[in-house]
Amino acid sequence: MITHPTPAPAFAVKPLQKLTDHLPALLFRVYLLVFFAYILTPLAILALATFNESSFPTVTPWLGTTTKWIVDMLTDRELWQALKVSLLIAAGVIVISVPTGLAAALVLTSLHGKAKSFFYALMVSPMLTPGVVLGIATLLFWRRAGIGGGITLSILAQSSFIIAFVMLMVVARLQRFDRTMEEAALGLGASRFYVFRRILLPYLRPSLLAAACIAFLQSFENYNTTLFVRGTETPLTIFIAAKVRAGLTPAINALGLTLMIMTILGAILWEVLRKKRSAIS
Repeated sequence: MITHPTPAPAFAVKPLQKLTDHLPALLFRVYLLVFFAYILTPLAILALATFNESSFPTVTPWLGTTTKWIVDMLTDRELWQALKVSLLIAAGVIVISVPTGLAAALVLTSLHGKAKSFFYALMVSPMLTPGVVLGIATLLFWRRAGIGGGITLSILAQSSFIIAFVMLMVVARLQRFDRTMEEAALGLGASRFYVFRRILLPYLRPSLLAAACIAFLQSFENYNTTLFVRGTETPLTIFIAAKVRAGLTPAINALGLTLMIMTILGAILWEVLRKKRSAIS
């Protein structure tokens, strides 16, 4: 006698099917939750430590709520001098890296074959070189030209690899550029400089602004390269590292909290302005 398997009841199959259908979305949400918790938890701890009475940057034990570490940050002249040096270096890096990276991107997109591969490898190689090697090589090279350690040499050393970041971002934008617009303008008698200024540059403006932000962040947080070329100057990363060795205070946490707030407000402002421009256009 042949027996057939009894089919599962419909009321039991439907919930299982629904669970299977929603499982990818559920796993993705769990992943996002874990990811943001991993990213934001240290920042939340840093923010809380700013208001802890403890003289060591920690959340536990909580000794009471205070704002004296924010006052210490505002009155710490060495900290603000280090911040000033970092901002000057970052500004110099932007001035050098953005135009040079733009020029490199234009040259790269105009090349073909082995010449393009060689130029690409040449420009990207500083990104793959350890920062310690770049710092020592820059110091030895420019010392022969009479340029010692300091803000100028820090700008030159950091620009040597940050240019590659700018170039890659501009190249990614150029790959979507419609060359027929450029050819049409040239056919109508426009000069190449006019085409660059009125057609290509406005098209590249978003990527250039983003590249300038990346260049600023790469310079502002750089430590390995800057350590060897800073001379007697003390950028913020070097200042914080020295404080870690000598004894860190929550005033550094207050600075981190301030930078976090400024970054978040800057991102919100950028998004608001972007939406306004999109609505107008």
